[in-house]
Amino acid sequence: MTKIKTSSAILGAAFLMATSAIGPGFLTQTTVFTEKILASFGFVILISIIIDIGAQLSIWRVLTMSGMRAQDLANKLFPGLGYLLAALIVFGGLVFNMANMGGCGLGMRVITGMSTEVSAIVSCAVALVIFWMKEFGRALDTFTKVLGVIMILLTLYIAISSNPPLVQAISNTFLPAQLDVLAIVTLVGGTVGGYISFAGAHRLLDAGISGRENLPQVSKSAVSGIVITGVMRIVLFLAVLGVVMGGGVLTKENPAASVFQLAAGDIGYKFFGVVMWSAAITSVVGCAYTSVSFMRSLHPFIEKFQRAFITGFILISTFVFVWVGNPVQLLVSAGAINGLILPIALAMILLASRQTKLMRVYKHPIWMQVFGWIVVVAMSAMSFMTIVKWIA
Repeated sequence: MTKIKTSSAILGAAFLMATSAIGPGFLTQTTVFTEKILASFGFVILISIIIDIGAQLSIWRVLTMSGMRAQDLANKLFPGLGYLLAALIVFGGLVFNMANMGGCGLGMRVITGMSTEVSAIVSCAVALVIFWMKEFGRALDTFTKVLGVIMILLTLYIAISSNPPLVQAISNTFLPAQLDVLAIVTLVGGTVGGYISFAGAHRLLDAGISGRENLPQVSKSAVSGIVITGVMRIVLFLAVLGVVMGGGVLTKENPAASVFQLAAGDIGYKFFGVVMWSAAITSVVGCAYTSVSFMRSLHPFIEKFQRAFITGFILISTFVFVWVGNPVQLLVSAGAINGLILPIALAMILLASRQTKLMRVYKHPIWMQVFGWIVVVAMSAMSFMTIVKWIA
């Protein structure tokens, strides 16, 4: 692989991970929690970024250095574990993608005026075109990069228009007035939980990027993915904070749309449509690609017909959305559900990192192992607290 193609794949993997995370749930969760705890949400973002980087570095490095996808590595570690992990990821991905298709429908409806259902079907067709291109890997990379940049720039315009209290936001980021554990679990789950944890690493493996000679690039790509996600989260947080602190009242039906409209009027509402559609469609393709990548090595038939399986995954997601609908609560809870998967997946990765027969010449740094186990324990504890809160 040439240096240019390698660089493109590395940046593409970062954007695939980032745009997979930046979906309809991302927009809704960020808006809902910012409205709830105001400037203190900056602290939640800071903690989640630290946790995300710790988790992603371990996952990306271990998978690419072993040269195996997550489910194959898990089966080598404990026979049958890979099948369990694949089932959890695919199920969680399917739930996420139903919400993603709803976001596509909502975003395109704002832009074009078509019904949500018709808009979702049109978006489904766009996603399928990408995967049926001759070199769909490169098409996927370009698609996520372009729409990722568009989302950040349009949301930045809204943030500037909302005139947020920057001094208070910075102060509460390091000295929060209140703390919400559910918000941390939801943000981490929505950023590196479920299939999102493995999106970039699996893309790198499919692009043939593995081995110690690519270790610096892999680490850079993993951190870049989190940074891109963090920038979008911060910009949206400031936009919401400016609107709410300025006296704006968000609608419960579509709180994120309220932010854009209150900050910049009708043009802001159109911008919301573009951002929502971009966030949703990139999450659709990222989710479908990664979820099916967990099935590919389970049987040669799936490997041979992966495009058909990806097509089926997207079609099922679209059909269920059109039939059932897409409430805001599903978007908020989806991140928390995937947050429960993260401790299991990361623990498996860390255990595998200690197996010389699996990792060959690569030795996972002690500080990453320690930090990784801290993340596992912390996310397990916070997830347990979240479950208890739900039950209560």
